[in-house]
Amino acid sequence: MFAIGDFARHGRVSVRMLRHYDAIGLLRPAHVDEATGYRSYDAAQLADLNRLVALKDLGFTLEQVRTMLADEVSLVEVRAMLTLRRAELESELAEGTARLAQVESRLRSIELGDEVPAVVLKELPATRLVALSSTAASFTPEDIGPVVHPLCAELGRRLPEATAVRPAGRLTCCYQSAGEEVLVHAAVPAAVDTGGELNGLLVLDLPATRAATIVHRGRIDDVLPAWQALARWIDDNGHRSGRPARELYLDCPDEPTQWVTELQEPIRSLAGE
Repeated sequence: MFAIGDFARHGRVSVRMLRHYDAIGLLRPAHVDEATGYRSYDAAQLADLNRLVALKDLGFTLEQVRTMLADEVSLVEVRAMLTLRRAELESELAEGTARLAQVESRLRSIELGDEVPAVVLKELPATRLVALSSTAASFTPEDIGPVVHPLCAELGRRLPEATAVRPAGRLTCCYQSAGEEVLVHAAVPAAVDTGGELNGLLVLDLPATRAATIVHRGRIDDVLPAWQALARWIDDNGHRSGRPARELYLDCPDEPTQWVTELQEPIRSLAGE
């Protein structure tokens, strides 16, 4: 048998919690010394403790746990509930991690203030691309991310099957406002002789344009400060944004923090309006 302190250590709970469980009748000690009142527990009671704590961690109240234990909830049932709860917690953790990353991006943009990284003006030639397109509900990360990532993956899967398409450049994502929604294209420059649609891929022709560009190094999900720095430069230099905004993926190694992406914003001069 184990003294209450040793049993708490093996069960990874507090002595106070064990005393509380005893007081409310959820987990009685195997033995209580009449003279000293010291509680002792059997190792076999660890299974009961594990079941109790697991049910409580699933979100059940202690009164609900009492009822479930009285009904002798099986280990299989507890394991199934724990598996479901684990999936829910993993989803919540992923969402929390994504939100934290976006908060850090906002903070980084604030810290940059008026500091603008190197912006390069480029003349982008007319380009023909093959693309897959979809619509996102908005530009918020939670709306854009779930559209862009699968779209790029699906484009990569389809390209080898499109025998008439000869890719001639790097992956490019184009973004264009469509009311409250966002039209998203995942595309690559390609040598094709036809317009319209080809092997399930849309053929797009982008006209020649002048663009303000900036290089972002790091995860594409952390691109917000770079886009906002580019926006400040465009505004400070008397330009207006054109369409569509583009992300040209220059280098995409397995480690996302090592990615190199060129942001391209077509511009037009306010003086010409």
